[in-house]
Amino acid sequence: MPAPCRSRRWNKLHQNPVNTGLPRGVADYLPSRAAGIAAIESQVLRVAAAWGFLRIIPPALEFEDVLATGMGEGLRSRTFRFDDWQSGRMLAIPPDITPQIARIVATRLRGQPLPHRICYSGRVLRHAELQSGRNREIFQAGVELIGLDSPEADAEMVAMAVEVMQGLGIADFTVDLGQVAFCRGIFEACGLSGEPLAQLQEAVACKDASTVARLVAKYEVAGQSRQELLAMPRLFGGCEVLDEAARVVQNDHSRRALANLREVVAILELHGVARYLTIDLGETRGLDYHTGLTFEGFAPGIGEALFSGGRYDGLTTRYGLCAPATGFTCNILPLVQAQEACAGRPQAPRRDILLFNRRDDRGEALEIARVLRQQGFSVARDIIRREYDRSLDYARQTGICCMLVIDEPGSDYLLVRSSDQRQATIGREQLLQDDFLSRHDLFQE
Repeated sequence: MPAPCRSRRWNKLHQNPVNTGLPRGVADYLPSRAAGIAAIESQVLRVAAAWGFLRIIPPALEFEDVLATGMGEGLRSRTFRFDDWQSGRMLAIPPDITPQIARIVATRLRGQPLPHRICYSGRVLRHAELQSGRNREIFQAGVELIGLDSPEADAEMVAMAVEVMQGLGIADFTVDLGQVAFCRGIFEACGLSGEPLAQLQEAVACKDASTVARLVAKYEVAGQSRQELLAMPRLFGGCEVLDEAARVVQNDHSRRALANLREVVAILELHGVARYLTIDLGETRGLDYHTGLTFEGFAPGIGEALFSGGRYDGLTTRYGLCAPATGFTCNILPLVQAQEACAGRPQAPRRDILLFNRRDDRGEALEIARVLRQQGFSVARDIIRREYDRSLDYARQTGICCMLVIDEPGSDYLLVRSSDQRQATIGREQLLQDDFLSRHDLFQE
C-alpha cells in the first residue's frame, strides 16, 4: 500500500506542477553571477578596510516609524511595510542602509569619539513601478564617514569610489560631481515656491533649457536670478564649468558652495583621480537629503549609476546627534554588468578536488580530505556510490578540477583532471607535503 500512495502523489505533483515563478523585480543568482556579486562586495570592503573603515551589520527589519525618521519622502513611499503581531507596531524592510547607519551612530555609538569610519554590505528592498523594469532587491556596499565637515572628507569618498572601480578592472567610467548647496542657493534666490519651483527644478534636472526659459518668463523671474536659472542647464562638462559658474552666479550661498567644490576638485587632483571627473552644477538629485557635494559614477552602456554618494549633514540630527556626514554606496548589480562588459562573465569559483573512495572504510578518505583542506584546497567527497566514469563526469560538469581516487590499502592515489582525463599517480607522502599538489601539473591551467 505505501508504494502506490507515493506513486499517486508523484503523478499528482507532475500533473499539477507548482508555480515556481518569482515576484517581479527579484531573481535567483546562480554560482557565476553570485561569484561576481561576492567579488564586488569583497572589493568594496577591502578598499574600505585599507582606508581605516570598520564594518557594521544592521538588521534586516526595523520599526517603520524609526526607519522613516531617516528617510526622505521618495524612499518612504517605496518601503515595504507590514504589521508585527508581537509588538503591534508597523515593521519595515529597509530600502536603504544609510539611515540605519545614522541611527546606529546616534544611539549605539553615541559618546564614542568622532569621526566614525563605517562600512557595510547588504540587500535592501524597494517598491518599483510595474513597468520600470528595475530590481526591487538591491545589493549595496558602501562607506559612511561621520563627524568630519571638510572638503578633504568629501574628496576621500570620491577617491575611494574610484579605487573600487580600478580594483574591479573597470577603466571606462566617469564621476559626475554636483553641489546641491549651489543649486539650492539659486532656487532660494529666485523667490519661487510650491509647484512653480518644482517645475523649474525638474526642467533643470532634465537639462531642458527651453522649458527653463519658458518658466522663468512665465513666473516673471527677473534680475540676477533670471541669469542664474537660465545658465543652470548648461553648467555641465569639464572643470572649466567652475569658471563659467563663477562668472554667472552672484548669490552668496551658491558662491560658497562653488568654492567648496573647487577645493574638493583640487584635493582630488592630489589623489590622482581628476581625469575621471565631470562637473554637473545643474544636478538636483538629493535636494531634500544632501547638503553639499554629490557624486555618481557611470559607465557606457550601463543604465544605472554604478555608485552614488555625497554629504548629508542633517541625517544623524534626526536621531538626536548633530554630526556632519558624507559617504557613498556602490550599486552592486550594475557594477557586475560593467565588470562583465570589461572582462566577460565571471566563472563560478573553481572547486579543486572530488574524493572518489573505492574502499568500504571511509576513515582514510576523511583524513585526506581534512589534510587537503588545511593545505587550502576545496575538497568534496563523492558520497554517492557510483561508477568511476559517472563520478568523473560529475566532477567535469560541476567545475571540479580533479578527482582523487583512493584505492586499495597500500596503493598510490590516482589524480585525474576532469577536463581532459589526464592522470598521475601520487604517493601518500607526496600528497601530505604542503605544496606538492599546488605545484602539480594537473592543477595548472
